[in-house]
Amino acid sequence: MNHRFLIGQYGQFDYSKYNRDYKTDFYGIEACLFQKELDMTNLIKESRDAGFRIGIHYPLRSGVSPLRDALFLAKEEAVRLEAYSLVQQELDYIHSILKADYVLFHYPKPVILDDRADWTSWRFDDRKEYEHESEYALEEFKEHSDTLFEWLSRVGNKYGFTPVLEFDALNRYIYEDDYLAKRLEAFSSIKLCLDTARLYIQDRIDPHFHAETILRQYARFAATIHLSNVQILDGQITQSRMPVLQSQRPSEGWAPIEQYLRIITCESPDVKIMFEHRSDQVTDEQLELCYRWVGELLE
Repeated sequence: MNHRFLIGQYGQFDYSKYNRDYKTDFYGIEACLFQKELDMTNLIKESRDAGFRIGIHYPLRSGVSPLRDALFLAKEEAVRLEAYSLVQQELDYIHSILKADYVLFHYPKPVILDDRADWTSWRFDDRKEYEHESEYALEEFKEHSDTLFEWLSRVGNKYGFTPVLEFDALNRYIYEDDYLAKRLEAFSSIKLCLDTARLYIQDRIDPHFHAETILRQYARFAATIHLSNVQILDGQITQSRMPVLQSQRPSEGWAPIEQYLRIITCESPDVKIMFEHRSDQVTDEQLELCYRWVGELLE
């Protein structure tokens, strides 16, 4: 199953992480926010030498935009236009130096927050990154999403990559309306990324959100899973971005990873697994147990 596995490289091409985490039969590496040209050079060199694929979590380069995530759905037209312009420039750069297997963007961004839930524990880097549902109409969401789907379909075809939308916090526009499922069916070249830690956190803080329902609704559209575990005790996150281990019991506050993966693989048998975890938090033996257990769950 390792041929469906990826590791992440964020901020730099870290050779110590690469030599420890990456295995020769892995599918690839997902890169994001590289700070130096040398990081890009090393990524490309190792990809050619080892034969792995490169996925991009937008942006590839650090500092190309004020915020990491593109605000494609911003209420203000000027903000949306700037987002498209910055992403276009970054896609031009990426295309000039490497062949991206996929390019991933957070969606929806800005996040649309359900007014009924308490979001104080959700991390945002800037106020521009979210809107409240009471101030952002469903029709507005659909209008800006239509534009995004059409644009991503065009640029993905032009540059030869798969556009991937990674779910951020979700509101009822996603899980009570069939709009998004119909868009994903109509634009079949656009795929989803599901983040197990983010799904679990929202499941715990939002009484109207159920992670397993989302998985059953949308896993069939998923190309990639960002896999890690998080522990929540007494409403507080005590450990995050941990490698998933069979010993992490839901009764002790951990996400039900086995249940999540069984739903996902039933709906999307060929899904890729990107280990978005802090492998430095576990031993070499535990990391191998993580890989082995996930591989067994995918069989």
